[in-house]
Amino acid sequence: MPAPDENGHEDLGIAGPPSDLLQQVKVDVDRAGGEMAPEPDRAGAIGATMFDLPGSTDHTVAALLPQNLLHKAPSQALVRIKSRDGRKYLAMVTAGPFAEPDSLRGDSHILVNVTARGGVYLPPYHGRVQLAILGEELADGSLAPPRLRPLPNSPVSTLRDDEAAGVLGGEGDIRLGSVVGYGDVGVSIPSEKKAVLPRHLAVLGTTGGGKSTTVARLIQEAQAAGMAVILLDVEGEYTHIHKPTDNEKMLTALKDRGLEPAGVPAERTTLYHLVGRDTTNREHPHRRAFSLQFARLSPYAIMEILNLSEPQQQRFMNAYDIAREMMRDLEIFPTKRDADQERLAAEYDEFERGYPRLTLSLLLDVVGACHAKADRPAGEGRRRSAAEDDDDEPVDFRPFNARLASPDGKKALWKRIHAAKIQGNVISWRALLGRLGRLNRLKVFYNDEERHEPLNYKLLLKPGSVSIVDLSDSGASQLNNLVTADLLHGVQDVQEAEYAAYEDSAAAGSAAAKPPRVLIIIEEAHEFLSTERIDKMRRLFEQVSTIARRGRKRWLSLAFVTQLPQRLPAEVYGLINSYVLHKITDPHVVRELQRTVSGIDESLWGRLTGLAPGQAIVSFPHLTRPLLVAIDPAPCKLRMVD
Repeated sequence: MPAPDENGHEDLGIAGPPSDLLQQVKVDVDRAGGEMAPEPDRAGAIGATMFDLPGSTDHTVAALLPQNLLHKAPSQALVRIKSRDGRKYLAMVTAGPFAEPDSLRGDSHILVNVTARGGVYLPPYHGRVQLAILGEELADGSLAPPRLRPLPNSPVSTLRDDEAAGVLGGEGDIRLGSVVGYGDVGVSIPSEKKAVLPRHLAVLGTTGGGKSTTVARLIQEAQAAGMAVILLDVEGEYTHIHKPTDNEKMLTALKDRGLEPAGVPAERTTLYHLVGRDTTNREHPHRRAFSLQFARLSPYAIMEILNLSEPQQQRFMNAYDIAREMMRDLEIFPTKRDADQERLAAEYDEFERGYPRLTLSLLLDVVGACHAKADRPAGEGRRRSAAEDDDDEPVDFRPFNARLASPDGKKALWKRIHAAKIQGNVISWRALLGRLGRLNRLKVFYNDEERHEPLNYKLLLKPGSVSIVDLSDSGASQLNNLVTADLLHGVQDVQEAEYAAYEDSAAAGSAAAKPPRVLIIIEEAHEFLSTERIDKMRRLFEQVSTIARRGRKRWLSLAFVTQLPQRLPAEVYGLINSYVLHKITDPHVVRELQRTVSGIDESLWGRLTGLAPGQAIVSFPHLTRPLLVAIDPAPCKLRMVD
């Protein structure tokens, strides 16, 4: 046995280090030129890139962080990678930070056994994040598509808030909220950029996800930016928007953001509702009843909205043509020697709008007369000659329209009916008469007797105005669709006239005001255009599509809002370029949206089903990439906010 040393340790015959080992190392270091100076690029770095693995993908790279710097790289954080080959890249954290133990697997037996038995063993660990490369940073600060990848062990550093704001490109005058992970980096929409809002927007999400707050915020900010805002309010939720919010939760949220409760200026808001229908805010200071203009609706759109069968459609168009010719005979439209009216009659396109000055009561009388004609037994009315019988009429026919009740009106009506040689089958005429009768009983169309004024579309397009069309008491989606179709077509006509006048003035070299920037928000859009009805309402969709295409060049923007995105047809999504996606819990719907909406990271799609109320994934053309955003609370009052 070896003898113990003076400290009681056995002498195992192993030589110990020399007492001056550290001094010798220092001499060797000094001889080699001294300690290695830290790399300048690593100053302020929070980590470094890692080697690629077989599962690595283009435009993404993994980075490792020391344990004490894990909090420096939250989700959506922007970082700068200074590659060891001299190139610089900007990237965003799309996954992580994940904590991984040093020299062990996270699921190693020793960690599992100790933890499962209630033990405490925390080995040294580090962090790992997944970075999506936004682009290569050039000398002038601009970004270019990356041709190469950052080299391994390249330093990674975070961007300051002001740098991050510039990179994300979320500047604008319509503020939505702030980027999650950056309390001081806001996301806004530039209302003056033609490539952003006029390219149309969708606000999607389940009930309680925060859509109403987003819409209210959008209305208030767009109005302050000088846009003309028109809202089709199906539930009457926004009829108190001119008042500040009194909801306790909303007040608390506003205080946390440093915001004050405030309504849209009352003098800038107008509340519209259909004649004979109620509104959810009878005390609104600017409340107006309006009627619809039957002549503005395309006959093809009417047939689709009424869901007419093919025989009924044939008879409807037969009666429509008779009504047009009769109106010319009676000089209702066009009148003689009126060149402008003659031009309008010649240029009238029935696929775009209805015949000018045609009323529902007049068309209903024509259909009723056709039905009476088809219902006459064979041989009836042959008491006189064939020429005289052309003007014969059933004694039980009583027209609604006062003009047709006159002798001249009756004569013109029956003359055109006999000349048209109307189709038989009284059953189809009776069914058509019943559908038009139900439409007439709604009593929402303009007529000469009651004279309820229709919408003044030019007034709706006043910059800085908010027009709320309350449809909460309509009682039928058919009626809502009629209002929507009427409003969209009327606004389009006025906006195109404004834009044409602006272009003519600009071509003549004279100063002219730009046409107003218009935002039309369609609540419950799935009821207006749904997957189930798109094939039966092809003409109506084509009208919306035409408005959407022309609107992109004429500052006319559409915003579709729905809690049932699966019911919006793919054709509608083809018109949309910008999205605000709130919580959607149905995985099937999420998968469908993934195939429709491009550019959103897989990590963000994974969050969509679990978003908190008020959070949304925001995708706009001016943003560098889609972002997870905390939408600002609405300062104005909403009727049904949770």
